[in-house]
Amino acid sequence: MPDYELYYWSVPFRGQFVRAVLAHAGKTWTEHGDDAIARLMEGTPAQMPVPFMGPPLLVDTKADFAIAEMPAIILYLGETLDLMPATPALRALTMKIVNDANDVIDDITLDGGRLMWTRERWRDFVPRLEKWMSLWEETGRRHGLQAESGFLLGGELPGVADVVTATLWSTMTDRFEAIGAILEQTAPMTAALTRRVATLPPLARLAAKAREDYGDAYCGGQIEASLRKVLGT
Repeated sequence: MPDYELYYWSVPFRGQFVRAVLAHAGKTWTEHGDDAIARLMEGTPAQMPVPFMGPPLLVDTKADFAIAEMPAIILYLGETLDLMPATPALRALTMKIVNDANDVIDDITLDGGRLMWTRERWRDFVPRLEKWMSLWEETGRRHGLQAESGFLLGGELPGVADVVTATLWSTMTDRFEAIGAILEQTAPMTAALTRRVATLPPLARLAAKAREDYGDAYCGGQIEASLRKVLGT
């Protein structure tokens, strides 16, 4: 029996953070298809493993426990798999990074497609995207991150914050070269950290599988189509 069951759509996007932490921890999981997710969402809260509005949803099969919302899932995995830093301050900073990543992907999809991207909207958004990137850069700088060494919150080994960082920026920049160019210019240490962590074997295998399973897809739907149009991909 696999360690976990994951409910998430057939795209990387928000679910890729959960997949990345599971892969980094060497855990096994099965995924339910889009039809199964839709059926679950159409049911009543009483029929759900945990009351939720949308995926990702994770079921810990051994603990018989279910949790939804990406940051809550990452916190649960971090705590139960002993992946979180030792001090309360660094644990809080780790969760700040997770929530920041969640906010960035909300921004990049205009709150999940509430609006569609136009060239004017993208032009106006770029300074905000650069500011997001600079938050990562400054966080790393304060904890000794350098272009060729170090991790986002210090330490000797990559932690949850590094896995989430690498997943956020590598998934996005691999699919949108124009965003990759902005990251390299705005936050070069973050870009270098992303490359180092993304090439760790478990995460590299996960990225290759995402390419095999989902192709170039990022978030899917009309919002991705509008993003590709303004970025010329």
